[in-house]
Amino acid sequence: MKQRRFTFIHMLTAVLAGILATLLVLWLLLGSQSVSLLTAWGAVRTRFVGEYDPDTAMDSALRGMVAGLGDRWSYYLNAEESAYQREREDNRYVGIGVTAGKEDERGLFLLQVYSGGPAEEAGLKVGEVITAVDGVSAAGETGQESALEAIKGEEGTEVTLTVMDAAGRFREVQVTRRAIQGQLVRYELLDTDVGYVAVSNFYTDCAQQFRSAVDDLVEQGAVGLVFDMRNNGGGYVHELTDMLDYLLPEGPIFRSQDVMGLEEVIQSDENYVNLPMATLVNRDTYSAAEIFAAQLQESAGAAIVGEETSGKGYSQQPVYLPNGGELHLSTGKYTTGAGVSLVGTGVSLDARVELTEEESLALWTGQLGHEEDAQLQKALELLK
Repeated sequence: MKQRRFTFIHMLTAVLAGILATLLVLWLLLGSQSVSLLTAWGAVRTRFVGEYDPDTAMDSALRGMVAGLGDRWSYYLNAEESAYQREREDNRYVGIGVTAGKEDERGLFLLQVYSGGPAEEAGLKVGEVITAVDGVSAAGETGQESALEAIKGEEGTEVTLTVMDAAGRFREVQVTRRAIQGQLVRYELLDTDVGYVAVSNFYTDCAQQFRSAVDDLVEQGAVGLVFDMRNNGGGYVHELTDMLDYLLPEGPIFRSQDVMGLEEVIQSDENYVNLPMATLVNRDTYSAAEIFAAQLQESAGAAIVGEETSGKGYSQQPVYLPNGGELHLSTGKYTTGAGVSLVGTGVSLDARVELTEEESLALWTGQLGHEEDAQLQKALELLK
């Protein structure tokens, strides 16, 4: 009996020693803050008497930690948000092919209906409101959130939507969910023989679609190019630099610097598109979209028209967490090829042109005609 008791005491001592050693290593490597966080979480798990959801508590802790950095560009995504983000970055998802907002309390307001998608084929139109999904009301904030979730589903399955048109008439529409390829680039040759190219983001396949669009416009005889980067939230650096390299003459087109101060400079080759260019921007032009406009201005004298941009100059890298979430931290600074930072200032406008609130909404929903688009018209004027 004494031998067993002696062995147990030794085992307990070894376990405690291991725990203390682990805490000491954490203290030395990560500082007292990490030990405090672990201690607090341990106290919650072992001593808190109330009911709680561990995932929700941890999500809140991680969001609070990021908020404490004071960096508007760093952020935390939980497991569900992370899955949505990866889907968005792939520019492919299973759905019905719409962008819906919460502007109307009666349901989901259709901001965009993608060309060739299931929703368009079923007759849905921009400006209509989805008031119910599979018979469940989409009214109010809670109803809208539930409706957005209910519209999602497996490829090949059907969803029944109750839709209200602009005249207030209701109809039921059955839509079959399927894989949607994001429409990243829209383009056309305007009556002035200027090519118009609108880019929605800089994620997967953007550069390829962009080059194809510009090639087609050049073949059609475009005498100039206007690139619409309004409402573009940015994306991948390699997509951005591929596009800049394609458009611009030889020289530096992007600089980045990591936390150790190591700098990388990306160069454009000697091949380029020799046409006058201009870029449209607004308050929702972020990140890669800002640098695109600034670098075209710097390397090719391309005019920038519109409103002041967000002023972003830090790149984020994801840290994938065991709970399925992602911590996106600002881990690098970036500038134009000449070293110009946009942090806090945004791009340098050649012509400031404001849109009204109604015009901005029409632009977002694809309902602002070219003739009514004051920013586009000013860019065309400058190209002359």
